[in-house]
Amino acid sequence: MSELAAATSPELARSGGVLLVPVGSTEQHGPHLPLGTDTLVAEAVARRLAAGLPGAVVAPALPYGSSGEHAGFAGTVSIGQEALEAVVVELGRSASATFPAVVVVSGHGGNAAPLRRAVGRLVAEGRRARLVAPAFHGDAHAGRTETALLLALAPSLVRSEQVAAGVTTSLPELLPELRRSGVAAVSPNGVLGDPRGATAEEGHALLEAAVAGLAADLRAWLDGQEVAP
Repeated sequence: MSELAAATSPELARSGGVLLVPVGSTEQHGPHLPLGTDTLVAEAVARRLAAGLPGAVVAPALPYGSSGEHAGFAGTVSIGQEALEAVVVELGRSASATFPAVVVVSGHGGNAAPLRRAVGRLVAEGRRARLVAPAFHGDAHAGRTETALLLALAPSLVRSEQVAAGVTTSLPELLPELRRSGVAAVSPNGVLGDPRGATAEEGHALLEAAVAGLAADLRAWLDGQEVAP
């Protein structure tokens, strides 16, 4: 595994490996987690996946995504669905000239639809591309799950003294209002869940489980055992 930004052109001409592109967001994550939480998670997952793939290369992360639901919180910067889709399509087209396969690793749920469309377009054009996203099966946003992940990945960035519960209503119940009015309408502090009690050990376990599942699927795809994007 190597880093695209640190490699030279001749080195990459000889690598023949897959390119993994982490895609995150810059958006509020409550009073205790950094705006780059989703990007940090996407980078961590991409590097762990690449470590098990000979010749794999990890691209610099795309730190902006579709985060309109977090508007109204200071620091949230969103480029929207259309721009994100266009960027990933152009990136994939260009990267395909060097790499036999391009894997987009998403760390933000709000990016799902535009990234699916982008990868679908690349595949329809005859390029080998795939979208993967870790499933952590926890609370929705800036709660226990993401807090545990950040405690595992970047504990110095977690403001432990600011940890506080947000709205703990289930996501399916919140979705209609979230879609109409955004996160601020349902959670004044931007947290969907309860981060209290999260631990680094929990975060490491979540990462290990998520990456293990993705890695098996990705290896099968790269080996040609299944072909769906």
